Amino acid sequence: MDRPDKPEYVTGHGLLVGRTAVVTAAAGAGIGCATARRLLEEGARVVIGDAHTRRLKEAETRLAAEFGPDRVAGRPCDVTEETDVGALLDLAQERHGRLDILVNNAGLGGTAELTDMTDEQWDTVLDVTLGGTFRCTRAALRRMKAAHGGVIVNNASVLGWRAQAGQAHYAAAKAGVMALTRCAAVEAAAYGVRVNAVAPSLAMHPHLVKVTTPEVLAELTAREAFRRYAEPWEVANVIVFLASGYSSYMTGEIVPVSCRHP
Repeated sequence: MDRPDKPEYVTGHGLLVGRTAVVTAAAGAGIGCATARRLLEEGARVVIGDAHTRRLKEAETRLAAEFGPDRVAGRPCDVTEETDVGALLDLAQERHGRLDILVNNAGLGGTAELTDMTDEQWDTVLDVTLGGTFRCTRAALRRMKAAHGGVIVNNASVLGWRAQAGQAHYAAAKAGVMALTRCAAVEAAAYGVRVNAVAPSLAMHPHLVKVTTPEVLAELTAREAFRRYAEPWEVANVIVFLASGYSSYMTGEIVPVSCRHP
């Protein structure tokens, strides 16, 4: 079966003009950076955070040159540190007077059979992926509840539903992100705050190539109906939808970004 052509890049439609968004782990070449760009293309002002200071500065400089320094700001943020998380969200409010959107993109993977997995491997993946989402969500909800409005979009994974060898820690963390999303949504609804998540199946980026063998990537790609991986911006498109008014009646939902449903 021939692989269908990749879709054309979708241009912005001004869906988020006047909104202020924060995106974690946005300095690389993956979903976080693609999301920051899509938010900017839709008219939002964006504050990006990342634990990698050099890459963060490069991303900030690149985006500011394209969209204007008044619409882009960056701050180093380790999502395992509560003070970093608070400072990142504070930056958005200090610069723009509001926090409308939080995209929890920070996560950490790896491959290890369960019987060989160390406590350190388990704890690190859970602390960044699930613990980081918890800390950022908690901090954002405190601010959004006081403002009586806002949107949080978490980055989960289809591995929160599916089984894959060597991914027990990552799958457990992403399943936790899904559960956290649902519970947070119930608590936040009375304050006009929506909380949803995307669950990508296979979005290609350089880090995934580094931590996954070509054989596994080929197998995962072959399972997709389109016989290709998703581009990071295709996941970002769904994040933009969840952040926008087009999803105003959705909260507590986990939206697969996949061409095969679990």
